Amino acid sequence: MSALLSLLVLLGALGRPGQTMSQEEKSKLRNQVVEMFDHAYQNYMDHAYPADELMPLTCRGRVRGLEPSRGDVDDALGKFSLTLIDTLDTLVLLNKTTEFEAAVRRVLTDVRLDNDIVVSVFETNIRVLGGLLGGHSMAVMLKEGGQNMQWYQDELLHMAKDLGLRLLPAFNTSSGLPYPRVNLKYGVRGPETRTGTETDTCTACAGTIILEFAALSRFTGDPVFEAHARRALDFLWEKRQRNSNLVGTTINIHSGEWVRRDSGVGAGIDSYYEYLLKAYVLLGDDQFLQRFNIHYASIMKYISQPPLLLDVHIHKPLLPARTWMDSLLAFFPGLQVLKGDIRPAIETHEMLYQVTKKHNFLPEAFTTDFRVHWAQHPLRPEFAESTYFLYKATGDPYYLEAGRTIMDNLNRFARVPCGFAAMKDVRTGSHEDRMDSFFLAEMFKYLFLLFADAEDLPFDVEDYVFTTEAHLLPLSLSTAPHSSSIPSNKTSEEELDDSNFDWTCPNTRLLFPDPAFPRNLREPIRSAVDKSCPRPAPYREPGMGRPPLRAQDFMANNPEHLELLRRMGVSLIHLKDGRVQLVQHATQAVSAVAAEDGVRFMQEMMELSSQQQKEQLPPRAIQIVSHPFFGRVVLTAGPAQFGTDLSKSSTGVRGFVTVAEPYSGCSEITNAEYVQGHIALLQRGQCMFAEKARNIQKAGAIGGIVIDDNEGSSSDTAPLFQMAGDGRNTEDISLPILFLFHKEGNILLEALKEYREVEVLLSDKARDRGVPVPEAEEEQFTEATTPTSFEPISQSQMSTLEMDEVATEEVTPSQEEVIAVDEDTSPAEEVTSPEERVSPQENQEANVAQPMKERDSEEGEEPEGDTDSSSQSVDELLADWREDLEAFQQMEKDEL
Repeated sequence: MSALLSLLVLLGALGRPGQTMSQEEKSKLRNQVVEMFDHAYQNYMDHAYPADELMPLTCRGRVRGLEPSRGDVDDALGKFSLTLIDTLDTLVLLNKTTEFEAAVRRVLTDVRLDNDIVVSVFETNIRVLGGLLGGHSMAVMLKEGGQNMQWYQDELLHMAKDLGLRLLPAFNTSSGLPYPRVNLKYGVRGPETRTGTETDTCTACAGTIILEFAALSRFTGDPVFEAHARRALDFLWEKRQRNSNLVGTTINIHSGEWVRRDSGVGAGIDSYYEYLLKAYVLLGDDQFLQRFNIHYASIMKYISQPPLLLDVHIHKPLLPARTWMDSLLAFFPGLQVLKGDIRPAIETHEMLYQVTKKHNFLPEAFTTDFRVHWAQHPLRPEFAESTYFLYKATGDPYYLEAGRTIMDNLNRFARVPCGFAAMKDVRTGSHEDRMDSFFLAEMFKYLFLLFADAEDLPFDVEDYVFTTEAHLLPLSLSTAPHSSSIPSNKTSEEELDDSNFDWTCPNTRLLFPDPAFPRNLREPIRSAVDKSCPRPAPYREPGMGRPPLRAQDFMANNPEHLELLRRMGVSLIHLKDGRVQLVQHATQAVSAVAAEDGVRFMQEMMELSSQQQKEQLPPRAIQIVSHPFFGRVVLTAGPAQFGTDLSKSSTGVRGFVTVAEPYSGCSEITNAEYVQGHIALLQRGQCMFAEKARNIQKAGAIGGIVIDDNEGSSSDTAPLFQMAGDGRNTEDISLPILFLFHKEGNILLEALKEYREVEVLLSDKARDRGVPVPEAEEEQFTEATTPTSFEPISQSQMSTLEMDEVATEEVTPSQEEVIAVDEDTSPAEEVTSPEERVSPQENQEANVAQPMKERDSEEGEEPEGDTDSSSQSVDELLADWREDLEAFQQMEKDEL
């Protein structure tokens, strides 16, 4: 039977070198996984249930419509107790049978599926339908064991079929690709549904249906679900780019045209490839394996650049589409293990492991030289998943240590009194009030399996296949009766040749006869990450010359220059805050050659920017460590170009805060007796930052915090910046001084007002929350961060650059890209920013906001091999400008 034969791929009949971690240590770590799960699950049940998710910082449930909208992320929430359903089969795997039985009864009693609410088809399928089917599989297994769930009469399966029928209207398209959203009560079409107008969906959204829908058909005997899932997969296969055999990221569900033609193995596509292989394992259909292998060969030819996995254009697969990677691709080494391709799995996993150790977590996106590109980390489980599969395949205890690292970082940096909080910024350790359901559904499954022996498990996991949400579907479904009415849609027999199949699974003892061989693979990668290897050589069009106007010669008040810009499709927009925004519309240039000149002009402006700017510093952290905060509140702060460099201090600067008088800090401090030995709080404005620092230093302060006087400003919505000097030598300033926006500063001022004595730690990033947690009844304090909204200013086919309009004769590039909503999402490697220049004669604050280039917070200096933005190709820049934020929003849709 082909499904059982292919089970060898899932299990890996691979050699296992000798263990070096003792059974006692493994048992200790396994028990720690269970304790961590209990902490997360119990807090959800105590503080959030029946809400969909727990908000771990404020200790309450996230109810859609009652909390501020997070955009597409909220499409996973349907008022159906999402986290509980997503966690059902995890309870059984962790031997919590009593809790599982109670949870099933709660689901059957409390959960409603007929809610008038619009949800994501993809998320609802993998999380809720998958959770119900996984729970049903576990309930049947326990019932057959004769001790538990004897009352169970397939109630979860009935709920699953009800949900499946509610999702089916989304598939009513001419292509068979589902709409991205559906109303659980009213379907898709009609005004009452508030959906059905969408035209695009991601490849993974349409291609990650087959496991759950086929299982539902096999369990119930109703073929309609499997038929619709197969039809969607068939359509995606037919629309692949025939020369490269790659698929794009976003497709029009009606016409089948590719909306985004970049292709990779991360966000937007990831689980499409995963489900092709796993559908073969579960259903035994050779066609799925054939398609997967054809795709896989193209992935390894074009996308895989060991240890990197870089997106390419499907029509020009030799042309990179971006210079960064997203964290969702961390699942791919695990998929390579299932495929039996161990060597590249080891290499890519090692790269991901080193990035994890460098930043404590995998950033949501990171560059090819392993710096932070997007700083968020919503507790994603994909790296733990690949770690488990590599350990399963190789038996190498190295992966047990990787698992220990994951657990230690979760406990040190993400654990809070009411659960585990997502990281808003991996560089500073600031939190987001969020604990997604997939954290309980996946993370603890894979970590428990990593440290568990066969006798620790209540069933044989080798009898099941994991869905993309790690739900367990029994392999026995491959023999379940299913209607012959399911169309096979087999391609021509000529395509089914043996070269498209790989039936055997390699043995690691044959692949790697030298036990040191895997280590030899890992060492160069570790070295490359430590040294921040250089970016790939930039792509240059043949015959590219100089633009007719050089950036260094450009003057904003020169009519001739403005006319040249107009011909190149570049225009100037004067912003209300005094800056000038450069916008390049390729379609508005007088010719294709002029459009290329405009692109090169924009490139030169960025080169000029990087030459003029001073060294950029990463954000810093202000951590409130006194009672009752105990280090749980972390404020993201901007650094100064003068004073103590906190990145070179292992301990940071710790002290109590006090408000300086005068609050502006622009004259001699009158309350020096209170400021002495303390960290002084100052208000922005009226004089230069360096002058404030000198005045509080003279008064005996050990540090300073400048708080923005612009009410409502926040690091969520404005780019962080570093405080510049005053043009004089600032070596006399020896204390650290940091900047807080108004929102974060107000958190500190309110704490001081309420508790009078507030102690903080100024450091490069947050330290361990090592102080005992206060009793549960004590008031919990919210992290001084909120979810960032990523809504770019839509500008089709254009590139932008903002500049500071300071003088009439010269304009320098400044600030961020206009489409970069905040510092976390700006493509900092592409656009670096100069210090905004103000005439020294001005009698106002000269330290204008300067966005910071994203870089590793652990490094005090630029890493070796780093290059400035001029090393990037025009194509890469344009691709990033147009797609970065769109890609991030797509990631939010895919599996946040």
